[in-house]
Amino acid sequence: MAVHQSHQPLPVSDLQRVLWCHRGSTGHVNQVWPRLYLGDAFTARDKAALREMGITHVLNAASGKFQINTGPEYYRDLNIDYYGIEAFDDQHFDLSAYFYPAAHFIKAGLQSSKGKVFVHCAMGISRAASLVLAFLMISEGLSLLDALRSVSEHRDISPNHGFLEQLRQLDIKLAGKGRSLSSEGKI
Repeated sequence: MAVHQSHQPLPVSDLQRVLWCHRGSTGHVNQVWPRLYLGDAFTARDKAALREMGITHVLNAASGKFQINTGPEYYRDLNIDYYGIEAFDDQHFDLSAYFYPAAHFIKAGLQSSKGKVFVHCAMGISRAASLVLAFLMISEGLSLLDALRSVSEHRDISPNHGFLEQLRQLDIKLAGKGRSLSSEGKI
């Protein structure tokens, strides 16, 4: 009789330690996955840089009037598909509600012809990084630990404690489903 062990990811404190030991670049924007870029508000507002990078899709994880108030109109002259999430970098904010919609948007962008996706928040280290990590877990089948290591090789990231816990819960859920959500056609 086989014993089924449940997947238990590292505690948040250990995940934070992994991030402290694997520090990547601290620039305005970095490619963290093929054709997937993670960055800050400075780059989000630099249309010339976005054009030069060939960005076709922008996911703003700090959208809103009192945050980074870009939108479809701002990028109209660049022919960029835009998705805005009014998220707050607060450990009590439920970012997990946006994990699947964000993963779907990123995946669609990467699957489009010559698609390049730029995901950002104010600094590109917490909200946007958390959504990129969720995408890698949901669509690419990576564990949270592997996603953290992969992204942090290219960019210094620091999701807040609450976001890391939400990503841990996603990791547990995906492990319980055999990490097959993308193969089931759900994303």
